Amino acid sequence: MSSNRRDFIKFVVAGAVTAGCPLDLSLLSAQASSHDPAAEVEGEHNQVCHQVRDKGSESFSRPPASARHDVVIVGGGVSGLAAAYRLQHHDFLLLEKEPHWGGNAYEMEYEGNVYGTGSAFLTRDEYTYHFAQEIGLPPLPINNSDASIIRGELVLDTWGEGLNKLPYSSSVREGFKKFKKEMMAIDVEKRARELFALPFSDFLKAYPGELKEWWDNFGPSNWGAASHDTAAAIGIYSLQEMDGESRRDDRYTWPGGLGAITKKLAEILQPKYKDRMLTDATIVAVVPGKQEVQVTYMHNAELKTVSAKTVIMATPKFITRRIVEGLPDKQSDAMKQIRYVPYPVVNLIFDKPVFNGGYDTWCPGGNTFTDFIVADWVVRKQPGYRQKFNIITCYTPMKEDDRGYLLTEPGCRKIAANVLADFQKLLPETNVDPIEVHIYRRGHPMYMSTPRLYTEIQPLTREPMDRVFFANTDCEGPVSTTNEGILAAQRAVKQAEARLAGKPIQEEKTVAG
Repeated sequence: MSSNRRDFIKFVVAGAVTAGCPLDLSLLSAQASSHDPAAEVEGEHNQVCHQVRDKGSESFSRPPASARHDVVIVGGGVSGLAAAYRLQHHDFLLLEKEPHWGGNAYEMEYEGNVYGTGSAFLTRDEYTYHFAQEIGLPPLPINNSDASIIRGELVLDTWGEGLNKLPYSSSVREGFKKFKKEMMAIDVEKRARELFALPFSDFLKAYPGELKEWWDNFGPSNWGAASHDTAAAIGIYSLQEMDGESRRDDRYTWPGGLGAITKKLAEILQPKYKDRMLTDATIVAVVPGKQEVQVTYMHNAELKTVSAKTVIMATPKFITRRIVEGLPDKQSDAMKQIRYVPYPVVNLIFDKPVFNGGYDTWCPGGNTFTDFIVADWVVRKQPGYRQKFNIITCYTPMKEDDRGYLLTEPGCRKIAANVLADFQKLLPETNVDPIEVHIYRRGHPMYMSTPRLYTEIQPLTREPMDRVFFANTDCEGPVSTTNEGILAAQRAVKQAEARLAGKPIQEEKTVAG
């Protein structure tokens, strides 16, 4: 695509690079007097957040408590919203840094057409499938095995019948088949502790490089890591999941993905609890005491403190460890070991059908994005539906060292332009200009499912303190999903309710309900 053609396409940058970074009012004032537009996109004070992030909460002068609650929930993503939903019979306060609810499960719209900015789908055997029905949101079936576009060819059902159609030499195709056969024979559950400690790349060494290329494309999108940083159990189980006995796609979603769940939860809660659900509330400090926990946050340009009998931290652990005072060293060190991948999502908005060849299509081979999803896939065939806009959601996980590109609007625009250029080169029919390109940037949205994380590190991160309990997907695992975020909330709610009732609190394996 020439630069002249690109000039007529509207690029829109949105989303937060930081998640829950505390703000220092004095630094904010200093920034106002020496404004640096390159460090700010759509009101997100990234420069300030990153400066204060490393100072710790001790640098703040906290006002006295102005209100008291049974539970303060920090973080309004799916985990925090699910916790609030389960705590409706208690006096709760829900605090969210962003101006909207949903976190990484957040949907947006273009002229009434919904598209996703993160979490894409769930499976029928996940607790969230039943939870969605409970809140009045019946999941819609996808019914489509994933395809791949390789060397300009669309290969349907990649790990099924597509193995015979891969545009590689016969020896490479046989390598894919042999790998599948050997991985399907592994009992992951029986060898779990061993396989969660080894990198997935160990199992790819004896196979063609094209196989590793495919998995190094697949992994970052699904669990934030290439094969050398992936726990082997996760890669092996993922392949086994793609090739169930029935070969039936057991995934479900809504237009725009799992942001439908957080939107529904917000719609249920806000009419009843509007005064106890605050957006634009940046947490500064969480200070446990013997009788209560002091929570300080910034809202409407004012520092406020509330006290709580209990607190649920539904925030990523790289934030949690900086704002919760008194964390045991071992727990803080475990939180510090979790790595997060920068992960923007680019939506290409076309005013005509461009690609409807599959729900989720993988694109190995050096593209700037890993895969793309047709946003309205589950409603395309409903009676009377007409696809006015073909919105293609491109998942674009980045290397950890490239996180800084998301801090500026020019950096984000360049990422989005590269995604568009690569999409247009995939197939002859994709070489079409969109009317708009939207990039939703996130600096630390998905933790990387590295070796030892699930078995050794995450259990330490979720150990309850006396009055502080931990949710969010990054303390549940083994992969960052909406389902694990909701299960983490259920566990934390049980722990908080036990503390409120004066009962002993025990760390336990997550149980739904």
